[in-house]
Amino acid sequence: MSADSASADSARPATTLPATRLPLHPQKRLLAWLNVLGGSAVLASYAHGLATHPEARGAVWGGVPESLQPLYTVCMLLATAGYFAFTGFVFLRLDAERVRIAGRLGFGIFNLLYAAILIPSALWMPLTFAMLEAPSALLWGAIRGVLAVVGVGSVGLMVALATVQPREPTRSHRLALVGSLPFCIQTAVLDAVVWPAYFPV
Repeated sequence: MSADSASADSARPATTLPATRLPLHPQKRLLAWLNVLGGSAVLASYAHGLATHPEARGAVWGGVPESLQPLYTVCMLLATAGYFAFTGFVFLRLDAERVRIAGRLGFGIFNLLYAAILIPSALWMPLTFAMLEAPSALLWGAIRGVLAVVGVGSVGLMVALATVQPREPTRSHRLALVGSLPFCIQTAVLDAVVWPAYFPV
C-alpha cells in the first residue's frame, strides 16, 4: 500500500454503525399506555369537574375538617412524588422478562394494579359531583366502590414492589418502596376511609 493511499484512508471519516434500539417489551408498552391514557383521564376528570362546578369546589372536601386538610395537601404532594418514583422504577429498571413478584407472578401484575388505580380514579370526581347534585344510595355505593378499588390497588402495588425479584439497582428499588408508602396512605387511608367518614350522606 502506498503512502498516499494510506493517508487517504486515514483521512476518511470513520463509519459509525447506528445504535441498535431494543424493542419495548409488550407489557411495558401496555404500562406506558395505561399511564398516558389513564393519567390523562384522571387529570381531565378533575379539570372538567372543577371547571363546570366552580361553586361546589369546597364541597369536594366532603366535610373533612379544616384541621385535617393540610395533612391531605402534604400527603397528596408526597403521593404524587412517590408515584413518579415507583413508576420510574417499574418502567425503567425492571426487566419484564425476568421479573417475578411474590416468587411466581410476572410483570403483567403491575399492569393490572395500575389499571385498578387509574381507571377508578378517573371516575371519582364525576361520581362525587353527581352525588352532590342528586344524592342516592347507588351513587354513594359507587363512590365507595371506586375508592376501595384504588386503595386495594395501591396496597397491592406496594406489596408487589416489596416482593419483586430481581430488584436492581437497590437504591432505585428503595426509593420506589418509600414512594409507595405516602401513595398508600393517601389512597387506602385518607381517600378510602377518612374522606367517606366525613362525607355528609
